[in-house]
Amino acid sequence: MNSLATDMPVPEGPGSVSGAPDLPAGFTETFTSRYIDTGELRLHAVIGGDGPPLLLVHGWPQTWWAWRLMMPALARDFQVIAVDQRGMGLSDKPEDGYDTGTLARDMVALMDALGHQRFAMYGTDTGMLIAYALAADHRERLERLVVSEAPLPGISPSPPLFLSGPLNDRLWHLTFNQLAPEVNEGLVRGREEIFLGAKFAAAAGTNKLPDHAMRHYIDTLSDPEALHSSFALYRAFGAIIAQNEQRKTRPLTLPVLAMGGAQSFGDGVGNTMKLTADDVQTVVIPDAGHWVAEQAPEEVLAALTAFLAPYRDAATAPRDPATRASA
Repeated sequence: MNSLATDMPVPEGPGSVSGAPDLPAGFTETFTSRYIDTGELRLHAVIGGDGPPLLLVHGWPQTWWAWRLMMPALARDFQVIAVDQRGMGLSDKPEDGYDTGTLARDMVALMDALGHQRFAMYGTDTGMLIAYALAADHRERLERLVVSEAPLPGISPSPPLFLSGPLNDRLWHLTFNQLAPEVNEGLVRGREEIFLGAKFAAAAGTNKLPDHAMRHYIDTLSDPEALHSSFALYRAFGAIIAQNEQRKTRPLTLPVLAMGGAQSFGDGVGNTMKLTADDVQTVVIPDAGHWVAEQAPEEVLAALTAFLAPYRDAATAPRDPATRASA
């Protein structure tokens, strides 16, 4: 393990494993919170399990905690690394560096510090944007890619300005979050429950997140610094669009699993990835909206483990004597 991953303080508070609410039984026996110094910034990651590495990257306005319901089962087959992306959770919140090229380099530096040259990755929502950028910019690092519940700026068709009521309720934040801090942050500060509560409810469809989950995310973004940095990726959309227009000229060749909630993006995630990848499997999660890992963890887990089985099996299979001798 790289020395950059050592000599860090122990993460504490509600954003850490030791302080997070409503974790599955036995969670703290498998997973621990760690700070990882990547050389550019300090990232917070929750790590546990045995097997080949699987990197999980959450979306907006969430943290690593979004994966909590799936992590214990995944840890039976993989070393699970659920990270707080730059600007969110307990990770550092610098003023810049929120284009997906930089965010992908954050993830590569994290995995370097943990000693993982090759790994599988699942990104959802804004985590999908980061995962795609990593797969396109660092092709030698990923074995398999899983994405869910987002369009790709610069690749997906841009939504029209005028949308129907339910669709507008789901998507209006894509432009609002890009506004200058004195506008969107000024409007949201002190009203986080109204703003985020509406976003969580609209994106969930009919299967709403429990009140305690929304409360946890709202409390996390009630800190002005956290709210400010949570909008930063959206404010970088201009740079991200330009980067993706270049990335799509070289389609991905690795296996891709694209998932969407039936009450949200549905098969649109797969259709988006087919614009920029050659080998795409599409899964639509029934009775789920945008928050698939929390609304339908068993269904997502089944699709994920089936897709990752060749990666898991290849990593854990005993090598033949000739291969061992060569190594």
